[in-house]
Amino acid sequence: MGKRILVTGGAGFIGSHTVDQLIQRGDTVRVYDNLNPQVHGENAIKPEYLHSEAEFIRGDVRNRDHFKKAIEDVEVVIHDAAEVGVGQSMYAIDQYVSTNVQGTGVLWDILVNEKHKVEKVLVASSMSLYGEGSYQCPEHGKINPKPRPESQLADGKWEMLCPECALPVCPIPTDEDKELNCTSVYAQSKKDQEVYSLMIGKAHQIPTVACRYFNCYGPRQSLNNPYTGAAAIFCSAIKNDSPPLIYEDGHQRRDFINVKDLVRGKLLLLDHQDSNYGIFNIGTGKPSSILELAEVLIELFGKNICPDVIYKFRNGDIRDCYADISKINDLGFVPEFTLKQGLEDLVAWSDKQHAISSVKDAHQKLVEKGLVLETQQLAGK
Repeated sequence: MGKRILVTGGAGFIGSHTVDQLIQRGDTVRVYDNLNPQVHGENAIKPEYLHSEAEFIRGDVRNRDHFKKAIEDVEVVIHDAAEVGVGQSMYAIDQYVSTNVQGTGVLWDILVNEKHKVEKVLVASSMSLYGEGSYQCPEHGKINPKPRPESQLADGKWEMLCPECALPVCPIPTDEDKELNCTSVYAQSKKDQEVYSLMIGKAHQIPTVACRYFNCYGPRQSLNNPYTGAAAIFCSAIKNDSPPLIYEDGHQRRDFINVKDLVRGKLLLLDHQDSNYGIFNIGTGKPSSILELAEVLIELFGKNICPDVIYKFRNGDIRDCYADISKINDLGFVPEFTLKQGLEDLVAWSDKQHAISSVKDAHQKLVEKGLVLETQQLAGK
């Protein structure tokens, strides 16, 4: 028999796909979402793609009374509601901290101090907590370096160097035990979400799981939000015959996972008792460069465009990070989509969507806030 499940942020990108898979397997789902205008547009109503069998409640996670009503009679909470985006978080600080941290605090205050039926909580965490990923140095073996020094970036040397011997190092999979080194307000807010959730869940014996999402992409990711994932931002630009804007040299590497794979991983963790009170990477375990992502999308759209690689550094960005998925793999998770297969899914959907590319405006906003640094600027410090 299915569970009664609340999905916060369930009208959004990852949340709505989670709702689909839950209902498909027989769960009863309630969605709690504030329909953020930056994601859903001004004067937004419940999106058409939201599953017709899901109960929808419009509300903000910071509103305790509304949130309390949404939690009534549910057995599981999947907490996906969050402000997302590294760049914007570095100036919209209150917006990110209040939604991500305070909203999570309201959730746990209700679970600790009110009567409820919740048996398990999944909280959406992020790979951004790691900061830089793990690397292998030919002289010093496995290392977990701090962010690249500005003096190095001033010389246009983008690749990570060993802090001990200055030799180039090679990225290796990043596991859940790596020391966390947040480099943005977004990352710190997700770390706070994760730490509070696991600490409080364990203290009050409510099984809790932190799902560290890697770079998720797929249908329903907002094409009009210039602070969303790289794949959607690139799609929006390419659809409008504009070159995708790429920071540094484009060879920085990430772990791009299709949303359908990511949700399968989440639900595996929901169902598996061995996940309780644990932290799990959800990625593919395979690195791809930002430039490769852009080039595959340009090919799939059939456009004659070259990416705009600007050789500038965005504050808070890292060089390389991709997932060690052995821990979730041991529970039975195997990603199904290759990068190209997954992007075909995204492009087929985005072909039918209206997209306004405002990435140049977002870039200019970061420049105005002093968060995009040119090599000359760095050298002059």
